Amino acid sequence: MANLRLIARLDIKGPNLIKGVHLEGLRVVGDPQQYAREYYEQGADELVYMDIVASLYGRNNLTDIVRKAAHDIFVPLTVGGGVRSVDDVNMLLRVGADKVAVNTAAVARPQLVTEVARRFGSQCMVLSIEAKRIAADRWEAYTDNGREKTGLDVVEWAKKAEKLGAGEILLTSVDQEGTRKGFDVPLVKAVSASVGIPVIASGGMGSVEHLVQVAGEGAADAVAMADCLHYKRLTVGEIRAAAQAAGLGVRSL
Repeated sequence: MANLRLIARLDIKGPNLIKGVHLEGLRVVGDPQQYAREYYEQGADELVYMDIVASLYGRNNLTDIVRKAAHDIFVPLTVGGGVRSVDDVNMLLRVGADKVAVNTAAVARPQLVTEVARRFGSQCMVLSIEAKRIAADRWEAYTDNGREKTGLDVVEWAKKAEKLGAGEILLTSVDQEGTRKGFDVPLVKAVSASVGIPVIASGGMGSVEHLVQVAGEGAADAVAMADCLHYKRLTVGEIRAAAQAAGLGVRSL
């Protein structure tokens, strides 16, 4: 089994690191640069930056933040929010992103997934899915930070995106996000079982038990964490040690 990756997720609005519940009620946490540096020093395997208002305004404002981060953070950076074209991807890669996450624009025009994968490689093309449960074992994909319905079934959309060339899926449960009550394990399991590309579970991590559960039962390849790190409930190092103690394959530092 490949290593379970421990990813720090930073949701950005303007110059600020923010945190919400169900992607709403956003609170300012602080300076994203400072937090990103801390998580890197604690041993995070990757960082994800999401500009969470970018789709509303039709632009991504992360270039300055990513440019600064790339100077002193030497783990892969995934950047998303408001990415609409191959040119947008190119710009983010040029300032230091390693991967780019696309949601709204890929729903509007799925061919974008193929264009990005062909130009920059599948490993660079991350499909971001915001999922809301609509019935037992059924989820609908949302865009615009969990506000807009798409009518797309999450599992079917994940399968289609893989065929189009996506190399990874960032799967956020809107229902669990910010609750600290654990991941939507059936959601992660359903998507992981239906695709052959890595799935990053995001939304709901409140304890190490949640991570162990989503990696075991949900077969997640990576776990994105925000709240538990931002509010210093856990460090990346503590999470890594607990994951190792639970027998999960994580990178040794």
